[in-house]
Amino acid sequence: MATRRTPAPPRPTEAVPPTLRPTLRAKPLARAAPVTADARHAMIAESAYLRAERRGFTPGNETEDWLAAEAEVDALLKLTHGGSPQ
Repeated sequence: MATRRTPAPPRPTEAVPPTLRPTLRAKPLARAAPVTADARHAMIAESAYLRAERRGFTPGNETEDWLAAEAEVDALLKLTHGGSPQ
């Protein structure tokens, strides 16, 4: 008995018309603007607050929350700005 075969789904490049396909040339990334000390402080404060919220605001870990948030923000800024955190 013969079975009916369904056609294979189109590959992503076949489903998109050539005029809408992205170019293969990579565009250079725009350099991010430097972050001010006030903006960095606000980012750290928000991250520390979210850490405290996740642990139910139990007292006694405020310093650890702040230091961990500071390290997280500085690492993020270093990645996005390619150098010092500020």
